[in-house]
Amino acid sequence: MTQSLIFHVCRSAEWGTAEASGRYEGSSQDRADGFIHFSDASQVVASVAKHRAGQDGLVIVEVDASRVGSGLKWEPSRGGKLFPHVYGGLPLAAVTRVAPLPLGADGRHVFPWGLGT
Repeated sequence: MTQSLIFHVCRSAEWGTAEASGRYEGSSQDRADGFIHFSDASQVVASVAKHRAGQDGLVIVEVDASRVGSGLKWEPSRGGKLFPHVYGGLPLAAVTRVAPLPLGADGRHVFPWGLGT
């Protein structure tokens, strides 16, 4: 499977820790599962609605999948669809941009970069 961009959502404080250390090891849920959860552009809105509904203080991280290395695996998940999972941590050199993921007036997240439109 090849998708050029993949997306991860985490708490802004978790991302701040990654920026300080130079590597992202995932959220507490990711570490419990043994990999960092990602979605492609067609999956990210539904993933956030399912796993992060109503949560504030989040950021969305856009990653160039070609820069992740051998730790990127596409594996079956929700509904048998293939989702990108990253094993062994994310090198920050793979990150192309990061943006806040605020809640809108309707309580749903407002996505940047044309995602979800």
